[in-house]
Amino acid sequence: MIRLAFRNLFQNKARLLISVGGVALALLLILALDAVFAGVERQITDYIQHSGADVWVSQEDVRNMHMASSSLPDSVARRVKSMPGIEAVTPIHYLTNNIVAGDERSLAYIIGLPEGASLGGPWQISSGSALPGKEEVIMDRNVAEKSGVGLGDEVQILGEDFKVAGLSEGTSSLVNSVAFISARDFEDLRRNYDSFSFLLVKVEPGDSPQAVAARIEAQVRDVTAQTTDEFAEQERKVVKDMSTDVITIMNAIGFLIGLAVMALTVYTSTLARRREYGMLKALGADNRDLYLTVLAQAFSSVALGFTFGLIVTLVLSLLIPMSGSNLELEVSSSSLLKLSAVSVVIAAFSAMLPIRQIAGLDPAMVFRGR
Repeated sequence: MIRLAFRNLFQNKARLLISVGGVALALLLILALDAVFAGVERQITDYIQHSGADVWVSQEDVRNMHMASSSLPDSVARRVKSMPGIEAVTPIHYLTNNIVAGDERSLAYIIGLPEGASLGGPWQISSGSALPGKEEVIMDRNVAEKSGVGLGDEVQILGEDFKVAGLSEGTSSLVNSVAFISARDFEDLRRNYDSFSFLLVKVEPGDSPQAVAARIEAQVRDVTAQTTDEFAEQERKVVKDMSTDVITIMNAIGFLIGLAVMALTVYTSTLARRREYGMLKALGADNRDLYLTVLAQAFSSVALGFTFGLIVTLVLSLLIPMSGSNLELEVSSSSLLKLSAVSVVIAAFSAMLPIRQIAGLDPAMVFRGR
Protein backbone atom coordinates (compact mmCIF):
# COMPACT_ATOMS: atom_id res chain seq x y z
CA MET A 1 0.00 0.00 0.00
CA ILE A 2 2.88 2.37 0.68
CA ARG A 3 4.19 1.71 -2.83
CA LEU A 4 0.73 2.46 -4.21
CA ALA A 5 0.67 5.73 -2.28
CA PHE A 6 4.01 6.84 -3.77
CA ARG A 7 2.95 5.73 -7.26
CA ASN A 8 -0.24 7.75 -7.02
CA LEU A 9 1.64 10.72 -5.60
CA PHE A 10 4.28 10.89 -8.33
CA GLN A 11 2.07 9.77 -11.23
CA ASN A 12 0.76 13.27 -11.96
CA LYS A 13 3.76 15.62 -11.82
CA ALA A 14 1.68 18.79 -12.18
CA ARG A 15 -0.58 17.84 -9.28
CA LEU A 16 2.46 16.90 -7.20
CA LEU A 17 4.11 20.26 -7.93
CA ILE A 18 0.98 22.18 -6.95
CA SER A 19 0.54 20.11 -3.80
CA VAL A 20 4.11 20.30 -2.58
CA GLY A 21 4.55 23.90 -3.74
CA GLY A 22 1.43 25.11 -1.96
CA VAL A 23 2.36 23.42 1.30
CA ALA A 24 5.99 24.59 0.99
CA LEU A 25 4.92 28.22 0.52
CA ALA A 26 2.59 28.05 3.52
CA LEU A 27 5.22 26.47 5.74
CA LEU A 28 7.85 28.86 4.36
CA LEU A 29 5.66 31.77 5.47
CA ILE A 30 5.56 30.42 9.03
CA LEU A 31 9.23 29.45 9.16
CA ALA A 32 10.54 32.65 7.56
CA LEU A 33 8.49 34.87 9.87
CA ASP A 34 9.77 32.99 12.93
CA ALA A 35 13.32 33.24 11.53
CA VAL A 36 12.99 37.01 11.06
CA PHE A 37 11.85 37.59 14.62
CA ALA A 38 14.44 35.17 16.01
CA GLY A 39 17.08 37.14 14.11
CA VAL A 40 15.76 40.44 15.46
CA GLU A 41 15.74 39.04 19.01
CA ARG A 42 19.36 37.97 18.66
CA GLN A 43 20.45 41.25 17.08
CA ILE A 44 18.74 43.39 19.68
CA THR A 45 20.59 41.55 22.46
CA ASP A 46 23.98 41.50 20.70
CA TYR A 47 25.20 44.56 22.61
CA ILE A 48 24.25 42.98 25.93
CA GLN A 49 25.84 39.64 25.09
CA HIS A 50 29.03 41.25 23.72
CA SER A 51 29.39 43.83 26.48
CA GLY A 52 31.93 41.70 28.34
CA ALA A 53 29.94 42.08 31.56
CA ASP A 54 28.84 39.19 33.76
CA VAL A 55 26.32 41.24 35.74
CA TRP A 56 24.17 44.27 34.80
CA VAL A 57 23.12 46.65 37.57
CA SER A 58 20.23 49.04 36.92
CA GLN A 59 17.73 51.18 38.72
CA GLU A 60 15.34 49.16 40.86
CA ASP A 61 12.75 47.23 38.76
CA VAL A 62 14.42 48.16 35.44
CA ARG A 63 15.17 44.81 33.80
CA ASN A 64 15.90 45.63 30.16
CA MET A 65 17.19 48.40 27.86
CA HIS A 66 14.62 48.65 25.05
CA MET A 67 12.08 51.40 25.76
CA ALA A 68 13.38 51.65 29.34
CA SER A 69 15.14 54.32 31.39
CA SER A 70 17.52 53.76 34.28
CA SER A 71 19.32 56.23 36.51
CA LEU A 72 21.80 55.40 39.28
CA PRO A 73 23.88 57.76 41.46
CA ASP A 74 27.68 57.61 41.29
CA SER A 75 27.70 56.26 44.85
CA VAL A 76 26.38 52.93 43.52
CA ALA A 77 29.45 52.48 41.33
CA ARG A 78 31.76 53.24 44.26
CA ARG A 79 29.88 50.82 46.52
CA VAL A 80 29.94 47.98 43.99
CA LYS A 81 33.64 48.47 43.24
CA SER A 82 34.46 47.87 46.89
CA MET A 83 32.56 44.59 47.08
CA PRO A 84 34.37 41.20 47.03
CA GLY A 85 34.28 39.09 43.87
CA ILE A 86 34.36 42.10 41.52
CA GLU A 87 37.14 42.28 38.92
CA ALA A 88 36.04 45.35 36.92
CA VAL A 89 33.21 47.88 36.92
CA THR A 90 32.17 50.20 34.07
CA PRO A 91 29.34 52.73 34.41
CA ILE A 92 27.67 53.60 31.10
CA HIS A 93 25.15 56.22 30.01
CA TYR A 94 22.32 55.20 27.74
CA LEU A 95 19.39 56.64 25.83
CA THR A 96 17.64 56.08 22.51
CA ASN A 97 17.99 58.86 19.94
CA ASN A 98 18.49 59.50 16.23
CA ILE A 99 21.79 59.73 14.40
CA VAL A 100 21.27 62.47 11.81
CA ALA A 101 23.39 62.61 8.65
CA GLY A 102 22.00 65.12 6.18
CA ASP A 103 18.41 64.08 5.53
CA GLU A 104 19.00 60.56 6.87
CA ARG A 105 17.89 59.63 10.37
CA SER A 106 18.56 56.29 12.02
CA LEU A 107 17.39 55.23 15.46
CA ALA A 108 20.19 54.12 17.77
CA TYR A 109 21.10 53.20 21.30
CA ILE A 110 23.47 56.01 22.27
CA ILE A 111 26.04 54.65 24.75
CA GLY A 112 28.22 57.02 26.78
CA LEU A 113 31.52 55.31 27.61
CA PRO A 114 33.98 56.47 30.27
CA GLU A 115 37.60 57.01 29.23
CA GLY A 116 39.45 53.71 28.86
CA ALA A 117 36.29 51.65 29.34
CA SER A 118 37.03 47.92 29.55
CA LEU A 119 33.38 46.87 29.26
CA GLY A 120 30.44 47.95 27.13
CA GLY A 121 32.33 49.19 24.07
CA PRO A 122 32.14 48.03 20.43
CA TRP A 123 33.30 44.43 20.11
CA GLN A 124 34.37 44.52 16.45
CA ILE A 125 35.85 47.53 14.67
CA SER A 126 36.12 47.52 10.88
CA SER A 127 38.07 50.79 10.70
CA GLY A 128 39.09 53.72 12.87
CA SER A 129 39.20 54.03 16.66
CA ALA A 130 37.94 51.45 19.14
CA LEU A 131 36.89 54.04 21.76
CA PRO A 132 35.44 57.53 21.18
CA GLY A 133 37.27 60.68 22.15
CA LYS A 134 35.91 64.17 22.75
CA GLU A 135 33.15 65.03 20.23
CA GLU A 136 33.68 61.70 18.46
CA VAL A 137 31.29 58.86 17.71
CA ILE A 138 31.75 55.23 16.78
CA MET A 139 28.79 54.06 14.71
CA ASP A 140 27.77 50.97 12.77
CA ARG A 141 29.39 50.58 9.36
CA ASN A 142 26.13 49.57 7.58
CA VAL A 143 24.28 52.56 9.02
CA ALA A 144 27.15 54.87 8.02
CA GLU A 145 27.17 53.56 4.45
CA LYS A 146 23.41 53.96 4.09
CA SER A 147 23.68 57.48 5.49
CA GLY A 148 26.52 58.30 3.09
CA VAL A 149 29.11 59.08 5.75
CA GLY A 150 32.55 57.69 6.53
CA LEU A 151 35.51 58.26 8.82
CA GLY A 152 36.10 61.94 9.45
CA ASP A 153 32.58 63.01 8.44
CA GLU A 154 30.18 64.61 10.87
CA VAL A 155 26.82 63.39 12.12
CA GLN A 156 24.41 64.97 14.59
CA ILE A 157 23.42 63.37 17.89
CA LEU A 158 21.22 65.10 20.46
CA GLY A 159 21.50 68.28 18.44
CA GLU A 160 25.33 68.39 18.50
CA ASP A 161 27.91 67.53 15.83
CA PHE A 162 30.17 64.50 16.26
CA LYS A 163 33.03 63.35 14.05
CA VAL A 164 32.88 59.71 12.96
CA ALA A 165 36.04 58.27 14.51
CA GLY A 166 35.32 54.56 14.10
CA LEU A 167 33.05 52.11 12.29
CA SER A 168 31.83 49.01 14.09
CA GLU A 169 30.48 45.68 12.85
CA GLY A 170 27.46 43.75 14.12
CA THR A 171 25.96 46.73 15.94
CA SER A 172 22.83 47.21 13.83
CA SER A 173 19.53 45.40 13.58
CA LEU A 174 16.22 45.75 11.80
CA VAL A 175 15.06 47.87 14.75
CA ASN A 176 18.02 50.12 15.53
CA SER A 177 21.80 50.33 15.87
CA VAL A 178 24.31 51.10 18.64
CA ALA A 179 26.51 54.20 18.64
CA PHE A 180 29.22 55.13 21.16
CA ILE A 181 30.24 58.57 22.42
CA SER A 182 32.32 59.58 25.41
CA ALA A 183 30.70 59.76 28.84
CA ARG A 184 31.89 63.38 29.18
CA ASP A 185 30.12 64.41 25.98
CA PHE A 186 27.00 62.54 27.09
CA GLU A 187 27.01 64.33 30.45
CA ASP A 188 27.52 67.72 28.80
CA LEU A 189 24.62 67.14 26.45
CA ARG A 190 22.28 65.88 29.16
CA ARG A 191 23.55 68.23 31.90
CA ASN A 192 23.81 65.24 34.20
CA TYR A 193 27.14 64.87 35.98
CA ASP A 194 26.40 62.79 39.05
CA SER A 195 24.60 59.71 37.73
CA PHE A 196 24.74 57.02 35.05
CA SER A 197 22.33 54.50 33.48
CA PHE A 198 23.77 51.01 33.96
CA LEU A 199 26.69 49.49 35.78
CA LEU A 200 28.54 46.71 33.97
CA VAL A 201 30.28 44.30 36.32
CA LYS A 202 33.00 41.76 35.52
CA VAL A 203 33.16 38.95 38.08
CA GLU A 204 36.46 37.57 39.34
CA PRO A 205 37.37 34.08 38.04
CA GLY A 206 35.95 31.37 40.24
CA ASP A 207 33.07 33.47 41.52
CA SER A 208 29.48 33.02 40.30
CA PRO A 209 27.65 35.82 38.44
CA GLN A 210 24.40 34.71 40.10
CA ALA A 211 26.01 34.93 43.55
CA VAL A 212 27.52 38.35 42.82
CA ALA A 213 24.19 39.67 41.48
CA ALA A 214 22.41 38.48 44.63
CA ARG A 215 25.14 40.04 46.79
CA ILE A 216 24.80 43.40 45.03
CA GLU A 217 21.02 43.46 45.47
CA ALA A 218 21.38 42.52 49.14
CA GLN A 219 24.01 45.16 49.96
CA VAL A 220 23.13 48.07 47.63
CA ARG A 221 19.81 49.85 47.99
CA ASP A 222 17.34 50.57 45.18
CA VAL A 223 19.07 48.56 42.45
CA THR A 224 18.28 45.51 40.33
CA ALA A 225 21.22 43.21 39.53
CA GLN A 226 20.94 40.52 36.86
CA THR A 227 23.35 38.22 35.10
CA THR A 228 23.97 39.05 31.45
CA ASP A 229 21.90 36.05 30.34
CA GLU A 230 18.99 37.11 32.53
CA PHE A 231 19.21 40.70 31.30
CA ALA A 232 19.30 39.55 27.65
CA GLU A 233 16.31 37.26 28.23
CA GLN A 234 14.30 40.18 29.58
CA GLU A 235 15.25 42.18 26.48
CA ARG A 236 14.06 39.35 24.23
CA LYS A 237 10.83 39.12 26.19
CA VAL A 238 10.06 42.77 25.44
CA VAL A 239 10.50 42.15 21.71
CA LYS A 240 8.31 39.04 21.89
CA ASP A 241 5.58 40.89 23.77
CA MET A 242 5.60 43.62 21.13
CA SER A 243 5.44 41.22 18.18
CA THR A 244 3.29 38.37 19.50
CA ASP A 245 0.10 39.51 17.77
CA VAL A 246 1.85 39.92 14.39
CA ILE A 247 3.50 36.50 14.62
CA THR A 248 0.26 34.83 15.67
CA ILE A 249 -1.76 36.36 12.82
CA MET A 250 0.83 35.58 10.13
CA ASN A 251 1.37 32.04 11.39
CA ALA A 252 -2.39 31.48 11.41
CA ILE A 253 -2.57 32.69 7.80
CA GLY A 254 0.23 30.35 6.77
CA PHE A 255 -1.36 27.45 8.63
CA LEU A 256 -4.76 28.00 6.96
CA ILE A 257 -3.17 28.32 3.51
CA GLY A 258 -1.27 25.07 3.97
CA LEU A 259 -4.33 23.33 5.37
CA ALA A 260 -6.55 24.43 2.49
CA VAL A 261 -4.04 23.61 -0.26
CA MET A 262 -3.10 20.24 1.18
CA ALA A 263 -6.66 19.18 2.02
CA LEU A 264 -7.94 20.15 -1.42
CA THR A 265 -5.06 18.45 -3.22
CA VAL A 266 -5.29 15.18 -1.31
CA TYR A 267 -9.07 15.21 -1.54
CA THR A 268 -9.20 15.75 -5.32
CA SER A 269 -6.35 13.30 -5.86
CA THR A 270 -8.25 10.63 -3.93
CA LEU A 271 -11.53 11.29 -5.73
CA ALA A 272 -9.74 11.05 -9.08
CA ARG A 273 -8.69 7.51 -8.15
CA ARG A 274 -11.95 6.25 -6.71
CA ARG A 275 -12.17 3.58 -9.40
CA GLU A 276 -8.69 2.34 -8.48
CA TYR A 277 -9.60 2.16 -4.81
CA GLY A 278 -12.87 0.45 -5.72
CA MET A 279 -10.94 -2.12 -7.74
CA LEU A 280 -8.65 -2.74 -4.76
CA LYS A 281 -11.65 -3.26 -2.49
CA ALA A 282 -13.16 -5.62 -5.03
CA LEU A 283 -9.91 -7.61 -5.01
CA GLY A 284 -10.03 -7.94 -1.23
CA ALA A 285 -8.28 -4.86 0.14
CA ASP A 286 -9.89 -3.62 3.33
CA ASN A 287 -10.47 -0.02 4.40
CA ARG A 288 -7.43 -0.12 6.67
CA ASP A 289 -5.12 -0.63 3.68
CA LEU A 290 -6.79 2.17 1.73
CA TYR A 291 -6.63 4.51 4.71
CA LEU A 292 -2.91 3.78 4.99
CA THR A 293 -2.46 4.67 1.33
CA VAL A 294 -4.14 8.06 1.68
CA LEU A 295 -2.30 8.86 4.93
CA ALA A 296 1.06 7.94 3.39
CA GLN A 297 0.28 10.15 0.40
CA ALA A 298 -0.67 13.11 2.61
CA PHE A 299 2.33 12.80 4.92
CA SER A 300 4.70 12.39 1.95
CA SER A 301 3.42 15.58 0.32
CA VAL A 302 3.75 17.56 3.54
CA ALA A 303 7.23 16.14 4.24
CA LEU A 304 8.39 17.24 0.78
CA GLY A 305 6.84 20.67 1.32
CA PHE A 306 8.48 20.97 4.75
CA THR A 307 11.89 20.06 3.32
CA PHE A 308 11.57 22.52 0.45
CA GLY A 309 10.39 25.34 2.73
CA LEU A 310 13.27 24.73 5.16
CA ILE A 311 15.86 24.70 2.37
CA VAL A 312 14.56 27.99 0.95
CA THR A 313 14.61 29.62 4.40
CA LEU A 314 18.18 28.47 5.07
CA VAL A 315 19.30 29.79 1.68
CA LEU A 316 17.61 33.14 2.41
CA SER A 317 19.32 33.29 5.82
CA LEU A 318 22.67 33.13 3.98
CA LEU A 319 21.85 35.45 1.08
CA ILE A 320 20.04 38.32 2.84
CA PRO A 321 23.01 39.42 5.04
CA MET A 322 25.22 39.39 1.92
CA SER A 323 22.96 42.01 0.35
CA GLY A 324 23.94 44.55 3.02
CA SER A 325 20.56 44.42 4.71
CA ASN A 326 20.27 44.74 8.49
CA LEU A 327 17.75 41.92 8.41
CA GLU A 328 19.00 38.52 9.53
CA LEU A 329 17.12 35.22 9.56
CA GLU A 330 17.80 32.70 12.30
CA VAL A 331 16.14 29.27 12.20
CA SER A 332 15.67 28.14 15.80
CA SER A 333 15.02 24.65 17.12
CA SER A 334 11.75 25.83 18.71
CA SER A 335 10.58 27.10 15.33
CA LEU A 336 11.39 23.76 13.69
CA LEU A 337 9.49 21.89 16.40
CA LYS A 338 6.49 24.15 15.97
CA LEU A 339 6.59 23.78 12.20
CA SER A 340 6.85 20.00 12.51
CA ALA A 341 3.74 19.97 14.69
CA VAL A 342 1.88 22.21 12.21
CA SER A 343 2.93 19.92 9.35
CA VAL A 344 1.60 16.82 11.13
CA VAL A 345 -1.74 18.56 11.76
CA ILE A 346 -1.98 19.65 8.11
CA ALA A 347 -1.21 16.14 6.87
CA ALA A 348 -3.65 14.46 9.26
CA PHE A 349 -6.48 16.87 8.48
CA SER A 350 -5.80 16.61 4.74
CA ALA A 351 -6.38 12.87 4.88
CA MET A 352 -9.61 12.99 6.89
CA LEU A 353 -12.03 14.05 4.15
CA PRO A 354 -10.85 11.61 1.46
CA ILE A 355 -10.83 8.79 4.01
CA ARG A 356 -14.55 9.35 4.51
CA GLN A 357 -15.02 8.98 0.77
CA ILE A 358 -13.04 5.73 0.71
CA ALA A 359 -15.03 4.29 3.59
CA GLY A 360 -18.20 4.64 1.52
CA LEU A 361 -16.80 3.09 -1.66
CA ASP A 362 -18.89 0.33 -3.21
CA PRO A 363 -16.69 -2.27 -4.91
CA ALA A 364 -19.59 -3.08 -7.24
CA MET A 365 -19.28 0.31 -8.92
CA VAL A 366 -16.12 -0.88 -10.64
CA PHE A 367 -18.05 -3.56 -12.44
CA ARG A 368 -20.95 -1.22 -13.23
CA GLY A 369 -18.51 1.05 -15.04
CA ARG A 370 -18.98 4.04 -12.76
